[in-house]
Amino acid sequence: MVEEIIKRLEKVFPDKLELNFSTPFELVVAVVLSAQERDAKINEITKELFKKFNTPQQFANASLEEIEKEISSVSFYKNKAKYIKEISQILVEKYGGEVPKSIEELEKFPGIGRKSANMILYNAFGINEGITVDRHVLRVSQRLGLTKQQKPEKAEQELMKLVPKGQWGKFSNLLILLGRYICTAQKPKHSECPLYDLCPSKGL
Repeated sequence: MVEEIIKRLEKVFPDKLELNFSTPFELVVAVVLSAQERDAKINEITKELFKKFNTPQQFANASLEEIEKEISSVSFYKNKAKYIKEISQILVEKYGGEVPKSIEELEKFPGIGRKSANMILYNAFGINEGITVDRHVLRVSQRLGLTKQQKPEKAEQELMKLVPKGQWGKFSNLLILLGRYICTAQKPKHSECPLYDLCPSKGL
């Protein structure tokens, strides 16, 4: 069933995030900013932000006040500015300005949890380390009967057993888009869903 889900969703959605970025580091910054915010809003902000700062060195050298000013329209912007500056300093001092390619290292960065680390690894480097279980992936996978777990960490472990490892990142990206645009929390658009006949929750 999982292979069929991926096959159908690939015909409808691209295997990519809606966050705009041109380097792994820009993706890290965008992911930190995107917590509890719409991707479209983050893309508007980073379009201008990355014209001023787009390397770890530039963010590390910038004052916290400068970064805060650029992202002040984002929720929790003070915390996010602090995270971005600290991440930048760590990258410069410990990694030569390069984003590490291991989940263990990424999870140690402020503002980056396992969900974000999975997202960064796949979309920046094509590395399938785990499945990104955000609110959309959790909701859709529950509706599809793939997991009954309520906690993202436990749901991820179950999904990793069902989805072939080489498809983990793609599965995440596709389910995020399905959940965002069709299998919405309120009033899911059954008539538009490419998985309608497979879904045990289609009577919702």
